[in-house]
Amino acid sequence: MSKIEKPEAAALCEAVAGGVGLAGHHGGMGDAFRDAVDYQFMCGGQWVAHPGGIIDYTVDITRPDDPLMQGIASFEHRSEQYYMHVDPANEVLATTTFNGEHAPWIDGVVMPVVWRKRYGKGRVFYSSLGHRAYELDVPEIRTIMTRGLLWAAR
Repeated sequence: MSKIEKPEAAALCEAVAGGVGLAGHHGGMGDAFRDAVDYQFMCGGQWVAHPGGIIDYTVDITRPDDPLMQGIASFEHRSEQYYMHVDPANEVLATTTFNGEHAPWIDGVVMPVVWRKRYGKGRVFYSSLGHRAYELDVPEIRTIMTRGLLWAAR
Protein backbone atom coordinates (compact mmCIF):
# COMPACT_ATOMS: atom_id res chain seq x y z
CA MET A 1 0.00 0.00 0.00
CA SER A 2 2.99 2.30 -0.22
CA LYS A 3 3.29 5.06 -2.75
CA ILE A 4 5.43 5.36 -5.85
CA GLU A 5 6.13 8.66 -7.55
CA LYS A 6 5.00 9.12 -11.15
CA PRO A 7 8.54 9.19 -12.62
CA GLU A 8 9.49 5.96 -10.80
CA ALA A 9 6.26 4.22 -11.83
CA ALA A 10 6.78 5.32 -15.43
CA ALA A 11 10.37 4.03 -15.37
CA LEU A 12 9.27 0.65 -13.99
CA CYS A 13 6.51 0.29 -16.58
CA GLU A 14 8.91 1.33 -19.33
CA ALA A 15 11.49 -1.23 -18.19
CA VAL A 16 8.94 -4.05 -18.21
CA ALA A 17 7.49 -2.94 -21.55
CA GLY A 18 11.06 -3.01 -22.87
CA GLY A 19 11.54 -6.64 -21.88
CA VAL A 20 12.33 -6.80 -18.17
CA GLY A 21 10.37 -9.47 -16.29
CA LEU A 22 8.25 -8.71 -13.24
CA ALA A 23 6.91 -11.29 -10.79
CA GLY A 24 5.42 -11.10 -7.35
CA HIS A 25 2.77 -12.30 -5.01
CA HIS A 26 0.08 -11.36 -2.55
CA GLY A 27 -0.02 -7.75 -1.33
CA GLY A 28 3.61 -7.09 -2.19
CA MET A 29 2.61 -6.78 -5.82
CA GLY A 30 -1.20 -6.90 -5.85
CA ASP A 31 -1.80 -4.22 -3.22
CA ALA A 32 1.11 -1.92 -3.99
CA PHE A 33 0.88 1.63 -5.28
CA ARG A 34 -2.91 1.98 -5.11
CA ASP A 35 -2.93 5.33 -6.86
CA ALA A 36 -0.57 4.28 -9.67
CA VAL A 37 -2.98 3.03 -12.32
CA ASP A 38 -0.21 2.45 -14.89
CA TYR A 39 1.42 0.05 -12.42
CA GLN A 40 -1.91 -1.76 -11.89
CA PHE A 41 -2.43 -2.00 -15.66
CA MET A 42 1.02 -3.57 -15.99
CA CYS A 43 0.48 -6.03 -13.10
CA GLY A 44 -2.97 -7.09 -14.24
CA GLY A 45 -4.88 -6.51 -11.04
CA GLN A 46 -5.38 -4.72 -7.75
CA TRP A 47 -6.42 -6.13 -4.37
CA VAL A 48 -9.83 -5.01 -3.09
CA ALA A 49 -10.71 -7.21 -0.09
CA HIS A 50 -10.22 -10.54 1.65
CA PRO A 51 -13.65 -11.30 3.13
CA GLY A 52 -13.38 -13.34 6.32
CA GLY A 53 -9.63 -12.78 6.77
CA ILE A 54 -7.75 -16.07 7.12
CA ILE A 55 -10.10 -18.81 5.88
CA ASP A 56 -10.09 -22.20 4.19
CA TYR A 57 -10.67 -22.21 0.43
CA THR A 58 -9.86 -24.15 -2.71
CA VAL A 59 -7.34 -23.13 -5.35
CA ASP A 60 -8.53 -24.54 -8.69
CA ILE A 61 -5.94 -25.09 -11.39
CA THR A 62 -7.53 -23.89 -14.63
CA ARG A 63 -4.65 -24.65 -17.00
CA PRO A 64 -3.17 -28.01 -15.93
CA ASP A 65 -1.65 -28.33 -19.43
CA ASP A 66 0.39 -25.14 -19.00
CA PRO A 67 4.10 -25.71 -18.19
CA LEU A 68 3.81 -23.46 -15.12
CA MET A 69 1.03 -25.63 -13.69
CA GLN A 70 2.05 -29.06 -15.01
CA GLY A 71 1.63 -31.78 -12.39
CA ILE A 72 -0.21 -29.51 -9.94
CA ALA A 73 -3.77 -30.44 -9.00
CA SER A 74 -6.34 -28.20 -7.35
CA PHE A 75 -5.68 -27.94 -3.61
CA GLU A 76 -7.15 -26.72 -0.34
CA HIS A 77 -5.51 -23.72 1.27
CA ARG A 78 -5.85 -21.62 4.42
CA SER A 79 -5.02 -17.95 3.99
CA GLU A 80 -6.55 -14.71 2.81
CA GLN A 81 -8.79 -15.36 -0.19
CA TYR A 82 -8.13 -12.29 -2.32
CA TYR A 83 -10.96 -10.47 -4.07
CA MET A 84 -9.36 -8.38 -6.81
CA HIS A 85 -10.12 -6.13 -9.71
CA VAL A 86 -8.42 -7.92 -12.60
CA ASP A 87 -7.48 -7.34 -16.21
CA PRO A 88 -9.54 -9.54 -18.55
CA ALA A 89 -6.43 -9.89 -20.73
CA ASN A 90 -4.62 -11.90 -18.01
CA GLU A 91 -3.85 -15.51 -18.84
CA VAL A 92 -5.45 -17.09 -15.76
CA LEU A 93 -3.74 -20.24 -14.50
CA ALA A 94 -5.63 -20.77 -11.22
CA THR A 95 -8.82 -19.46 -9.62
CA THR A 96 -10.84 -19.63 -6.41
CA THR A 97 -14.59 -19.45 -5.94
CA PHE A 98 -16.13 -17.40 -3.16
CA ASN A 99 -18.86 -19.13 -1.17
CA GLY A 100 -20.61 -15.98 0.05
CA GLU A 101 -20.24 -16.82 3.74
CA HIS A 102 -18.47 -13.55 4.55
CA ALA A 103 -19.93 -11.39 1.76
CA PRO A 104 -23.19 -12.89 0.43
CA TRP A 105 -23.24 -10.69 -2.67
CA ILE A 106 -20.12 -12.41 -4.07
CA ASP A 107 -21.40 -15.97 -3.63
CA GLY A 108 -20.19 -18.02 -6.59
CA VAL A 109 -17.76 -15.40 -7.90
CA VAL A 110 -14.78 -17.06 -9.58
CA MET A 111 -11.65 -15.02 -8.94
CA PRO A 112 -8.21 -15.39 -10.57
CA VAL A 113 -5.52 -16.44 -8.09
CA VAL A 114 -2.53 -16.95 -10.42
CA TRP A 115 -1.98 -15.32 -13.79
CA ARG A 116 0.63 -14.29 -16.27
CA LYS A 117 0.57 -11.74 -19.03
CA ARG A 118 2.67 -9.84 -21.48
CA TYR A 119 3.28 -6.15 -21.05
CA GLY A 120 4.99 -4.88 -24.15
CA LYS A 121 8.04 -7.12 -24.52
CA GLY A 122 8.04 -7.98 -20.81
CA ARG A 123 6.58 -10.88 -18.92
CA VAL A 124 4.48 -10.38 -15.78
CA PHE A 125 3.60 -13.14 -13.31
CA TYR A 126 1.35 -12.77 -10.25
CA SER A 127 0.01 -15.05 -7.50
CA SER A 128 -2.28 -13.84 -4.73
CA LEU A 129 -1.14 -16.76 -2.56
CA GLY A 130 1.34 -16.22 0.23
CA HIS A 131 0.08 -14.03 3.08
CA ARG A 132 2.56 -15.60 5.48
CA ALA A 133 6.06 -16.85 4.67
CA TYR A 134 5.27 -20.45 5.73
CA GLU A 135 2.77 -20.67 2.86
CA LEU A 136 5.76 -20.95 0.53
CA ASP A 137 6.43 -24.31 2.21
CA VAL A 138 3.21 -25.64 0.62
CA PRO A 139 4.60 -27.69 -2.29
CA GLU A 140 2.02 -26.42 -4.81
CA ILE A 141 2.62 -22.78 -3.90
CA ARG A 142 6.40 -23.14 -3.90
CA THR A 143 6.31 -24.82 -7.31
CA ILE A 144 3.94 -22.23 -8.78
CA MET A 145 6.05 -19.34 -7.47
CA THR A 146 9.35 -20.86 -8.60
CA ARG A 147 8.04 -21.55 -12.09
CA GLY A 148 6.37 -18.14 -12.33
CA LEU A 149 9.52 -16.29 -11.25
CA LEU A 150 11.61 -18.23 -13.76
CA TRP A 151 9.05 -17.63 -16.54
CA ALA A 152 9.02 -13.88 -15.92
CA ALA A 153 12.83 -13.72 -15.79
CA ARG A 154 13.33 -15.25 -19.25
